[in-house]
Amino acid sequence: MTLMTTFPSMARVAGGALIASASSAFRDQVLHNLNGRCRPVQQALGGAEALSKLEKGDWQVLFLDRRVPDLDTDELIAIIQRRFPGTQVVLLDSDADAASANSNPSASVETTSGLRSVEQDSTPEENPQTIERFPEFEPLPGMIGRSESMRRVYRMARLVAPRTTTVLIAGPTGSGKELVARALHTLSPRAAKPFVAVNCAAIPEALVESELFGYSRGAFTGAVQSQLGRIPAAHGGTLFLDEVSELPLGMQAKLLRFLEQKEVQRLGTAEVTRVDVRVIAASNVDLAGRAGRREFREDLFYRLSAFPLELPPLTERRGDIIPLAEHFLECMAAATNSACPRLSGEAAQRLECHAWKGNVRELQHVMERASILIEKGDTVRPEHLYFPFELCSLQSASRNPSCAGLAS
Repeated sequence: MTLMTTFPSMARVAGGALIASASSAFRDQVLHNLNGRCRPVQQALGGAEALSKLEKGDWQVLFLDRRVPDLDTDELIAIIQRRFPGTQVVLLDSDADAASANSNPSASVETTSGLRSVEQDSTPEENPQTIERFPEFEPLPGMIGRSESMRRVYRMARLVAPRTTTVLIAGPTGSGKELVARALHTLSPRAAKPFVAVNCAAIPEALVESELFGYSRGAFTGAVQSQLGRIPAAHGGTLFLDEVSELPLGMQAKLLRFLEQKEVQRLGTAEVTRVDVRVIAASNVDLAGRAGRREFREDLFYRLSAFPLELPPLTERRGDIIPLAEHFLECMAAATNSACPRLSGEAAQRLECHAWKGNVRELQHVMERASILIEKGDTVRPEHLYFPFELCSLQSASRNPSCAGLAS
């Protein structure tokens, strides 16, 4: 049902509300017009953040700006209708008149309530057939895992992949941020163009600008020939800035200018070149917190986080541990042209109980060592598993009584 109405005439809503818009003035105006008719009320900077909040709570209504920069509103409404039946979507226009204090923005209310089908009631984990109906739940290229937390990542990634929107991937070390970035590139129209990865923490501060933007011959001592920078090298494709939090503050200002102007200037020359590059950044620290403490430019943070994606630690996706372990064993067996060993029940339990502070990367290294230790055996047993920091987390054992015997 679609109902055309004026915003102030809406009746009191018996439930919480979300307000999604990139315009803070517009969000404030919507909040003012609500006048206490909804409790609680939360705000989102775009469609991606709104979806994330919808996933984590039960919301009665979403006030959605038609002009959100990161997602197509028609696609977003279709997802909400399918995943969050009963939620109303109120479409509003954040033009200058609507954002002014004296205006009453017009609204189109999309009601997604109604009889729920099995397809709507069941999560993919509860209903295996849902995966076939909704291919957006399929793992991204190069990734393993079907836990609910990862399905949310897959769905959000597939939404943003075809666009040029800047993506900020957050997650702990070893959780697979570069894999997601490469998948976004593979699923985009830029797949045939370069994917250039830059580890911002690995470049000495004095060389960051020349590495990113390039330099001409004679630009500085030792510049015996011209060098194409990483950004121009990614022309037409994707630039992945890993550990972006480690960029020096002075370089952050230059990166922000590039993101806004899409122009680069090599060191030692006045020539300015336009570059078509889609930027994906990643961080394993709280970038918003750093921006709040003025350790990272706030304007650059908002520019990079146009579409945030958050990867969960491996401890929050324990259902993926065994499939990942078996995948790593298969890859190592293929590399050595040998038969793939299997996991014993005791070894599988040991893996599921471990704290995995190093996340998926730690799991990969544990399985690589196990595949070496079994020599010509066909089964990975607990004695083949070595954990650098701890054998089994007591904290994990307290959450899972079956681990208690392994935590000693």
